[in-house]
Amino acid sequence: MEENLHSLGEQIIGAAMRVHTALGPGLLESAYEICLFHDLSKAGLNVARQVDLPICYEGVSLNSGYRLDMLVEGKVVLELKAVEKLSSLHAAQLISYLRLGGYPMGYLLNFNVVHMRDGIRRLRDKKFKPPLPPLPPC
Repeated sequence: MEENLHSLGEQIIGAAMRVHTALGPGLLESAYEICLFHDLSKAGLNVARQVDLPICYEGVSLNSGYRLDMLVEGKVVLELKAVEKLSSLHAAQLISYLRLGGYPMGYLLNFNVVHMRDGIRRLRDKKFKPPLPPLPPC
């Protein structure tokens, strides 16, 4: 799984850099989102936009209105921003999304930067435990 996450990360970063090179900084987050979705989909990746993220509380799944900007291959959460500077609150938001959804890794992608490399932050949920493989049939 680790190698697969690394490969996905490379593809995501490459796509983010292509989008940023084409559009530059200064646009709304939604413009980058639709272009990044197009680029990742074109690369053959399974990408979903605006994915509902319910909260599981006391054994009940509650629709809280939270949405993931993007989910790549059902594993990697992308949180897109178009802000002056990423803050610790943005990182905390992504970590919360990883934990609520049971995802191992995510990327904060801030497109409002001169060089995209300065707007990329990879985060992992240190408490993530991969699901156990199913038992073999008897």
